[in-house]
This record gives sequence, structure tokens and C-alpha cells, in this order.
Amino acid sequence: MPATTRTTLRRSLVTAAALPLLIGALASCGYGSQAKNAEDSAKKVAAEGEKLSADTVRVGYFPNLTHATALVGDQEGIFQKELGGTRLETTSFNAGPSEIEALNAGSIDIGFIGPSPSINGYTKSKGTNLRIIGGSASGGVKLVVNPAKIKTLDDVKGKRIATPQHGNTQDVAFLNWISEKGWKVDAQSGKGDVSVLRTDNKITPDAYTSGSIDGAWVPEPTASKLVSEGAKVLLDESDLWPGKQFVITNIIVSQKFLKAHPDVVEAVLRGSVKTNEWINANPEKAKASANARLKELTGKPLGDKVIDGAWPSIRFTDDPLAATLQAQADHAVKAGLLEEPDLAGIYDLKPLNKVLKAAGKPEVSDAGLGAK
Repeated sequence: MPATTRTTLRRSLVTAAALPLLIGALASCGYGSQAKNAEDSAKKVAAEGEKLSADTVRVGYFPNLTHATALVGDQEGIFQKELGGTRLETTSFNAGPSEIEALNAGSIDIGFIGPSPSINGYTKSKGTNLRIIGGSASGGVKLVVNPAKIKTLDDVKGKRIATPQHGNTQDVAFLNWISEKGWKVDAQSGKGDVSVLRTDNKITPDAYTSGSIDGAWVPEPTASKLVSEGAKVLLDESDLWPGKQFVITNIIVSQKFLKAHPDVVEAVLRGSVKTNEWINANPEKAKASANARLKELTGKPLGDKVIDGAWPSIRFTDDPLAATLQAQADHAVKAGLLEEPDLAGIYDLKPLNKVLKAAGKPEVSDAGLGAK
């Protein structure tokens, strides 16, 4: 940053003027909207063999590293191989609410998605629209800051920190952390002892370099993109959870599709389990595969510095870590973002546990929140 007073003043004025524009620009940058259809750009694996009970299954996911199970399983053709003659169609999304809308509208059947939109979707439908049928990833969320302005966790007070979206998984986590520090922030406006600025992940790096924000509580690869711009990791959210594990990506299915096509759901889950196994056994190849898929979806691959910094903080797991979903719901209630939810029945892990048992793997728990 230039050292002259005149340049500093000019930058400060530009930053002050740009901040509302950055926040207002979310819609124009596609946040919350459906991204391009991913099917045509996927590595082609023909739908061959015996067709299952559905001609096609439509799967949604995000172009994020925390969705690498979907990225790699799609890119490597693992899902399609398990589906045989049933054709896989994939669509990428930029945010959880738009994926839930697509599920509700019948535009997709299965989705990889974070815990907060899963909770919100389930509770708003009064438990009628979706089930969580598996896990995908844990971790991969960090508080990254400008080291010139923030040197300790206590220094976060009074600063401007970005989260991806009002009420999203990272927003809830950050508001909960603020509360545990004893600071006060209005959950709706983001104003208080810390200024919480809801900012699209695509905008966040530019907001950081312009000085509009002092840091961000964000998932990968956004956190590592900020680090490549000079930011410092101040906190890894995994350190706040027992066993350093918390759900960041679930697999959900529409209840209608689950009832009509249980064999297709099992095939997708077999693909997910096999993909996670391959990722964990071949991390370098998996990184390259995920990055190739990201290039197809976004037009640009991640740089080596970014993906190498991001990858180790994400754990790929079949376990949905159901107890941590309940904890995240409790955090949202405490922050005033959610009324006390009834999550009974949000999980149906019977298909996953059937797949795991057949693969010789241990079954996973729904923490008492399973469908009867």
C-alpha cells in the first residue's frame, strides 16, 4: 500500500464509497443464483449398463473445494459408473438457498450443500422436502485477517469482517464466536462490536485488497485466496470443535425422489463413498481432478499456492457428523437467526449405512435425528 498521505487518504475515500457497492453488487455477481449447467463440461462417461429405476438423476453442488467429493466424483466418472445406464446430470450453484429452491422445484434430485441451508430448508418445509443422506466434508473454514490491523483474536473487535451470506453456515459460526467472546452484534444488520459484512466469496478477495474489509470468516478456497493476497490465518474453525470435526458439506435428497428411486440414491451414495476413498488415498491426483473440474465450471483453475494451502484443512468423510449439525442449529438460534427448530427426521442414513456395510466400513450415527 502506498505510503504517502495523499494516496492513503484517496484510498480511504474510495474504500468508504465502494463498501456499499460491494455489498449491493451481490446479486449482479450471481450470488444466490444458479450457476451454469455442469453436465456438458464434465469428463464424459457414458451411461452404460443396466438402467436403474430412473432414466436420469440430477445432482447439484458448488464450485468450492469443500464440495470436492462432488467435483472429483463427477470429473472422474465415479458417480456415472455406479449409476450404470441411469444418466447423471449435474448443475453447479453459487449458494445454498438457490440449491434448496431447485430441490423444492424439482429441478435437482440430490445436492451437496452446507448444514445451515439444510436446516433452513427442512424447517421451512416443516420437515417435508428433504433428508440428509450422507456426509461429504468436514473443516475447511478459517478466519483470515490483515496482519497489519489484526494481530490477536482480541484485535478483531471493532474491525470489518466478511462472511459469505447472511445466515449461512460461516455467518452463523462467526456470530457464535463473537458471542462467546462477549461482544455484541445485531445478527440482522451485522452492526455492533464487530462489523459483519455479508459479501460474496467471489468479491471478498477484491474487498480485502481494496481495504474494504479487514478480514473474513470463509470456506476454502476463499481463505487461501486471501492468504495469497497477504492475509494471515488467525483461526481455523476446526480448532473450536470436539475432535476438530464439524460438518461443512452434507448430501441431501428430495423426499419424493428418495421414496420413488431408492436404488438410484444408493448408487449415488456408493459413488460418494468410493470417491472419498479415492480422494483420501490419492490426495495429489484428487487435487488435480478437483481443480480441473473447477476450471470447467468457473473458467479458471486455482493457483498451486491457493489449492495447496486449502486442501490440507478439509477432511473428506462419509460421516455426516450429525451431532455437529444440531450444534450449528443451536448456534443459529442463539444468534437470533433461527427459531428453535424441530430437526427430528432430518436424516435418513439407512441407505448410506447399507452401502457402508457392503463396503466393509463402519456405520454412522444420525445422533437421534433419523427418520422413523
